[in-house]
Amino acid sequence: MGLRLSVLEQRMQIPWKCKPSPSHQLIIFMSQTLTIYSSTISDLKLQSADIVFLLDGSNDMRASERQILDFVREIVKQIEIGPSKVQVALTQYSTEPTTDFLLNTYSQKDDVLSHLSNVNLKGGTSLNTGVALDYVKNSVFSASSGSRAQQGVPQILILLSGRKSGDDVSGAVDRLRNAGIILYSIGLNNADRLEIEQLAHSPQAKYFIKEISDFPLVREHRDIVFLIDGSDDVRSSFSAVREFVERMVDSFDLNQGKDKVAVVQYSNNAELSFNLNTYNTRDDVLKHVASLQPKGGRPQNIGAALQFVKDKVLVSNAGGRRHEGAKQILVMLAGGRSRDSPRGPARMLKAAGVVTFAIGSRMANSAEMQVISSDPNYAYSVPDFVNLSRIQQSLMSQLTQMGVEEETKEGRDIVFLLDGSDNTRNGFSAIQDFLYKVIERLDIGPNKDRTAVIQFSNEALANFFLSSFMRKEDVLTAVRRLSHKGGRPVKMGAALKYVKEKVFTAASGSRNTANVPQILVVLNSGASSDSVDLPVASLKESGVRILTIGTKNSDHKEMEKMSHAPSYTLSVAEMSLNLPSERKPPGKDVVFLLDGSDGTRRGFQAMRDFVQKAVEKLSVDDNKDRVSVVQYSRDPAVQFYLNTYTTKGDILDTVRGLRHKGGSPLKTGEALQYLRDNVFTASAGSRRLEGVPQVLILLSGGRSYDSVDAPATALKQMGVLMFAVGTRGSDLGELQKISHDSRNAITVPEFTDLAGVQEQLQSSSNSVLFAKVLNCLSCCLFSVDTGKKDVVFLLDGSDGTRNGFPAMRDFVERVVGKLNVGPNDDRVSVVQYSRDPEVNFYLNTYTTKEDIVDSVRGLNHRGGIPLNTGAALRYVRDNVFTNSSGSRRLQGVPQMLILLNGGKSSDNVDTPASALRQQGIFVIGIGTRNSDRSELQKISHEPRYALSVPEFTDLPGVQEQLSTAVVVDDVVFLLDGSDGTRNGFPAMRDFVERVVGKLNVGPNDDRVSVVQYSRDPEVNFYLNTYTTKEDIVDSVRGLNHRGGIPLNTGAALRYVRDNVFTNSSGSRRLQGVPQMLILLNGGKSSDNVDTPASALRQQGIFVIGIGTRNSDRSELQKISHEPRYALSVPEFTDLPGVQEQLSTVLSTVKAVPPSRKPPGKDVVFLLDGSDGTRRGFQAMRDFVQKAVEKLSVDDNKDRVSVVQYSRDPAVQFYLNTYTTKGDILDTVRGLRHKGGSPLKTGEALQYLRDNVFTASAGSRRLEGVPQVLILLSGGRSYDSVDAPATALKQMGVLMFAVGTRGSDLGELQKISHDSRNAITVPEFTDLAGVQEQLQSSVEAVVVDVTPETPTETGMLTSAPPCWLERLPDLFHPVVGKLNVGPNDDRVSVVQYSRDPEVNFYLNTYTTKEDIVDSVRGLNHRGGIPLNTGAALRYVRDNVFTNSSGSRRLQGVPQMLILLNGGKSSDNVDTPASALRQQGIFVIGIGTRNSDRSELQKISHEPRYALSVPEFTDLPGVQEQLSTVLSTVRVRGTPMTPTVTGKKVTDFYTPMSL
Repeated sequence: MGLRLSVLEQRMQIPWKCKPSPSHQLIIFMSQTLTIYSSTISDLKLQSADIVFLLDGSNDMRASERQILDFVREIVKQIEIGPSKVQVALTQYSTEPTTDFLLNTYSQKDDVLSHLSNVNLKGGTSLNTGVALDYVKNSVFSASSGSRAQQGVPQILILLSGRKSGDDVSGAVDRLRNAGIILYSIGLNNADRLEIEQLAHSPQAKYFIKEISDFPLVREHRDIVFLIDGSDDVRSSFSAVREFVERMVDSFDLNQGKDKVAVVQYSNNAELSFNLNTYNTRDDVLKHVASLQPKGGRPQNIGAALQFVKDKVLVSNAGGRRHEGAKQILVMLAGGRSRDSPRGPARMLKAAGVVTFAIGSRMANSAEMQVISSDPNYAYSVPDFVNLSRIQQSLMSQLTQMGVEEETKEGRDIVFLLDGSDNTRNGFSAIQDFLYKVIERLDIGPNKDRTAVIQFSNEALANFFLSSFMRKEDVLTAVRRLSHKGGRPVKMGAALKYVKEKVFTAASGSRNTANVPQILVVLNSGASSDSVDLPVASLKESGVRILTIGTKNSDHKEMEKMSHAPSYTLSVAEMSLNLPSERKPPGKDVVFLLDGSDGTRRGFQAMRDFVQKAVEKLSVDDNKDRVSVVQYSRDPAVQFYLNTYTTKGDILDTVRGLRHKGGSPLKTGEALQYLRDNVFTASAGSRRLEGVPQVLILLSGGRSYDSVDAPATALKQMGVLMFAVGTRGSDLGELQKISHDSRNAITVPEFTDLAGVQEQLQSSSNSVLFAKVLNCLSCCLFSVDTGKKDVVFLLDGSDGTRNGFPAMRDFVERVVGKLNVGPNDDRVSVVQYSRDPEVNFYLNTYTTKEDIVDSVRGLNHRGGIPLNTGAALRYVRDNVFTNSSGSRRLQGVPQMLILLNGGKSSDNVDTPASALRQQGIFVIGIGTRNSDRSELQKISHEPRYALSVPEFTDLPGVQEQLSTAVVVDDVVFLLDGSDGTRNGFPAMRDFVERVVGKLNVGPNDDRVSVVQYSRDPEVNFYLNTYTTKEDIVDSVRGLNHRGGIPLNTGAALRYVRDNVFTNSSGSRRLQGVPQMLILLNGGKSSDNVDTPASALRQQGIFVIGIGTRNSDRSELQKISHEPRYALSVPEFTDLPGVQEQLSTVLSTVKAVPPSRKPPGKDVVFLLDGSDGTRRGFQAMRDFVQKAVEKLSVDDNKDRVSVVQYSRDPAVQFYLNTYTTKGDILDTVRGLRHKGGSPLKTGEALQYLRDNVFTASAGSRRLEGVPQVLILLSGGRSYDSVDAPATALKQMGVLMFAVGTRGSDLGELQKISHDSRNAITVPEFTDLAGVQEQLQSSVEAVVVDVTPETPTETGMLTSAPPCWLERLPDLFHPVVGKLNVGPNDDRVSVVQYSRDPEVNFYLNTYTTKEDIVDSVRGLNHRGGIPLNTGAALRYVRDNVFTNSSGSRRLQGVPQMLILLNGGKSSDNVDTPASALRQQGIFVIGIGTRNSDRSELQKISHEPRYALSVPEFTDLPGVQEQLSTVLSTVRVRGTPMTPTVTGKKVTDFYTPMSL
């Protein structure tokens, strides 16, 4: 492809019809000239030319060097290089010319570009253009240099000059023309216009660029994806969307491959229209765009669509060119609010470097658009899509800038050259940590700092170049993943040469030519085996500054020779120890707390002078030090916060103007507490969380009226250094309690004597004094807080855990839900392993719970064999529990590893487990029946921390052992904002702030809302507005009094009930979270409060009323939960007096959370969408529609999901996709038949088990909500349904199968919960006839699943043979009282002696007759010794489990009846306790040979340990046992929400000789 004019014009097409830039004009004119001269080679179907660039390389051009060379590169990129095509040469000149390369030097474009990337302008003071022109004619345009003039190939010279030549050019120009050389002249900067015109071969071949900013910018490659809302909501305006995309595409550079375009439509799911690599021309793209039709469907799942774009479109196999350096851009158009959360996928796109523009119509959520867009400026809004043209120009302007490299403004190019030889193997992790810390401090970016890492030993190896990563996260990730190179000997000279030639080059990202500082940091552990002299000299000559860090084995003379200066040579003892530590945060935050009470009036001037002198010595102006001043007496008053002033002058002016506050009594304790809660906070300017030392200087003139103990301790725990200065009126003991160290408590006779201790406080020589303590503080600042932890999950991702992986994922999600995640709170990492480990994310990857949960939900099973647990443990120790990966072990933060393991390790775990233990990492091992228990015990912190479940689906059973559930509240403050409370409003505000300070705020912890009212109510913020305590406190501090009359308390109560205590406003009432309303009221209501107060009570909202002397006490008592919760103060300023009383009430409410029965059911429709059901699909759709119409969706009782399947399943929507019946019906009506074959019902059932009946997909199975599956199938399954159907039944899913004449009835019966629930119709069009029947069956079974309290009972026995004769006498009456059935009571029997043996499981028999028959046929087992402890453990782990028929997780009460005939040979304490923790109710029945105290330990309570002389006397305890059984049935209160009405009885019968 040659330089055809039409192609070039398309490529140079500029938006907005701008005049082409000089480079564009030049190429157009070059193409015209080539066309004229190309007749001689037209038969070859290509064009050729010899082009020589002649560049002014003098000193004057250095500032423009980058633009000049980029210009040359851009022209080269656009032409075909080759021996028979275009050849290129480059010559520079100043006084004399020099050739960089000749016409025949390179025959490949890549080689030319590579050379150009390493070119620097030669420099020089004078400029002889005439000499240079003659040189080019004679030495470059010659046959020996590659010129093809004799073959008629056009000879072209492009001259760039920056000033008038010092010699004559006219003769040289004539000689060029006579030789047939076409000259284009470009004048830059101070070029002489007449000379440039004289040089050009025609008037059209000259160009002038006066400003360097006018130089053509180089356009990068761009991948542009349009993500279009194609839902039903935008159908009417879709043509406007289409036209918008067409106009955008029309401006792109598609024909030459600079830009590539893809289009994706979305509604409830995403659908690819075409990929980035589908089309290569603009015409093809425009043709496809013009044919686009809306895909239809609803609702809009923008989160899923963003995820689709990230995973399926912007990837290399779909044409994505991110790894080639292309800028990836997403333009998203949304016509409505997203039904799913876009937050996680949007964040992942940003992390991947994708630039996202979000365009929303009026129906879209603007906050969502801000979240999705890469920058707030990239979020656009239009009233309707027909108005898209309004934002088109702005968007195109942004996109144009996206594709242009901007001029470098600042930053540094820093190369780390690391000794990777065998000498540093042991210390490499320390090198890695050091590197991580240094890079963490840099400002990484394309126009900021860039970094490269090179390792060397006998040769150099680049880990990454300066151009590899432009985001700090990417650099840090690459540093984490560094592996030690190894090798010997150490050849540092060769490594330095490599760095000079391959790293500090433009091709590798160096910006040396743009005068960006070039820095080389060398870490070296020994003397080099080769010479470093020449490469060091070369680097220094290029302006590279070298810093060296060596060990005791390094050659220090060699290091000094390399270093930029002696001060650039550092040394450490070992690489594994004492590498240069991270920079301490600068400065300090200093707060002065001044006693402003009546007793200090005379001394206040001296206090003010003291503060002034102290401030004068601080470094405020360079933002090192910050200052705050607070006065106090009865209450504190902030004079200014730490972030109020940024200059010393402003602070001193304010201090000089301070006035004495006055007041009494002196409450130092309250003032200290106030500082903790309001001044030493981020919002007030404190930099404590950034590691900046916090200092408090107290000047107090008397003894405190209140206690200082608790607030002083709280400040010390925060790491605040306190210095207390008092007078003779102060209490020295109190001052010592307050001070950081008792020696830091200083007294003076009067405040006028303060000048005498000023120097003492600020002296740096005394160990108790100010400055030295500050220097030490940053080392221990964060070691005080023990409430946080670093938690790593290590998940077995091998082939053996594939089926259990969704359960593992859910488990991690639930545990994370209990944590308090944040950069300074809990941190989480997840690692999967099989043969080798793979980090899903590090401890410092995510800082919010939402991000972690999003990432966990997106985990894919890794697969692989063998299972190397030992290697994985070693890996997490060396790569995850490290500083660089976010571990805070060295700061004393507890480290925890939770291992989920499904099999025995192929390698040894002893050494790595011991290493973790030695490092203080607390390990909990959780295994399944396939795990090696002794191996798990070795790995775990102690054997008792090795937990076990039969299958990963039983993981919720160990949840309680991992974390204790915390009861949280939704708290709403209702504040009287009427005219009568204006004076008291600041006190109300402070009260709210103090209460909030005691709460544990978070999205999964306490939530807070504030509402003001007078005549009508106004919400300040809702329960879901803020998720951090800091945000709430900031908002409360900013509250303004509302004002207004009259006071309508009744209307306000009604308003909060209907508008604040609701799902949409963040209330979690339906999830059982306690709801609390705190009313602050200053007068009698003008309207009636009785009905709204009663309505709040009926809704379970706990109301506390707090009034003043102006309130109506009886009214407050009516409103409050009980009269005793109506509190009273004289004025709002006295609110602190009820603070403790309120705290007591709050803790009472937290201690007794309301119990809640889970409502409704979760219903999943599984529809056969194979080719055979195409005709009947409409009827299936109608059937689902009618079924949904009868459900209670809108009040969150029932949830619905629809899945279609044929060869594979496709989710139409999940159980948590829609919350209204209308949305579900709309989507069902829009369902399209899937098609496909064969029909794989088994695979679809398995898919539902793993992906739909899960917590993350909206299933409430673990909350005890009945799970219902309705299958509509039109044919026999191609695969087996047995195992997946059984698995669903074991999960407690109630299944109803409906088939046609083409179905296999036996298969339908296998699938159905009960064979009677399998229904057939001739055709799907006959479904209406069974709709009522099926509806009744579902309701009947669901009701049957949720009546009173169910029980699951097991019998464990160890008795002599004669007991068997009497067992039916005991057993038959017991079973006779049970209602046995698969959905009713269940029974199991286990015998034991030395070890246990199951006679039958809870799900073995479903009828009373079968159980009694089996019991009658029991044979005595025999054996010694009697291990009751082992038997109890066995039934817990193997019988009271999902897979064995236990329904504990569905809330069915679990009961164990133990029949025991002797003392146990092993310990029963731990297994008995474990059963109790799991909520299993144990009744122990023993004989005279039993150990009574042992039986009492085992039993639920000592009174449930029953006794008979011999087993033949068992009938005597029959009545007693029946009474206990009925008690359990009535009182059954399982830990999880309860499914009532059935029981499972597990008879556990130990059998010894």
